Amino acid sequence: MDQLLAIKAFSRVVESGSFTRAADSLNMPKATLSKLVQELEAHLSVRLLQRTTRRVTVTAEGHEYYEKAPRILHDLEDIDACFNALRQKPRGHLRIDVGGSTARDVLIPLLPDFFARYPDITLDLGVSDRPVDMISESVDCVIRGGPLADSSLIARLIGQATLVTCATPAYLKANGVPAYPDELRNGHRLVSYLSPQTGRPFPFRFERQGEKTEIVTPHRIGVNESNGHLAAGLAGLGIIQTFSYCLTPFLQQGRMVEILQAWRPAGYPFHLVYPQNRHVTQRLRVFIDWLVACFPAKVAGEGESGTGVPDFPGSVTAVGGVTKGAQQ
Repeated sequence: MDQLLAIKAFSRVVESGSFTRAADSLNMPKATLSKLVQELEAHLSVRLLQRTTRRVTVTAEGHEYYEKAPRILHDLEDIDACFNALRQKPRGHLRIDVGGSTARDVLIPLLPDFFARYPDITLDLGVSDRPVDMISESVDCVIRGGPLADSSLIARLIGQATLVTCATPAYLKANGVPAYPDELRNGHRLVSYLSPQTGRPFPFRFERQGEKTEIVTPHRIGVNESNGHLAAGLAGLGIIQTFSYCLTPFLQQGRMVEILQAWRPAGYPFHLVYPQNRHVTQRLRVFIDWLVACFPAKVAGEGESGTGVPDFPGSVTAVGGVTKGAQQ
């Protein structure tokens, strides 16, 4: 029995909750993986997994073994990586999950530089605003904005996004330019970003000189995906609040106009997240380091312009932020 490979097979079944998903992630036949686990159980003279036709359950002994044995793999991989890094370029496959607008406007435009540096690494991008189970879906890392609730994950801050409230010139000409957040409650149409997990709309958030306020009113339309959310704003369906990196070209072209600029909330954090019990491979390590170096300026929308509010006839000129954003 190849005990190290058997430990890896067993660990991946625990993480994914499925022999099929574990075999796919290790690029081996399901029968081979099942045999490795059986041989490991025979070697230990203990049942690690309970198998039925519908599910796989980890036994108490399996939990104890999973807490201890994989550390051996991690230590060995760290030793190998230290030596291999001296003579080999990073190579292999990464699965990255990222929200729709962040993929379109931030990550994908940066990738030519990454591939120029690391031509032997291949990427699969999962692009959506839905929550992701990183373990069962065998995702190496996730890029998300917003507060983090899962303490079982390791998160690295990679940037701060600027939140902008805006609408089309035609909408503002017809409905007026609000000077204060509370005016959004009085007849303005809001396009809400809906939580992909719960379906609830996230409030519009504002902040000025330490004063914070949230606006929650019935919306004309709600959208649970960031690209669709922006499209609804561009169609003139109402006022939206989203990240400046999505809006920069439309603000510069005059297709969208920022309002309530003096009430922009504080920067919105973006993190790169990965499971704490997942070994950080050399290819993931270089991806993280690369992203930390280039992501902050891109997500902050540095160099944007054209955010002034025009003075429409019969309107009040603004004197002068977000969906939970965790999926954008």
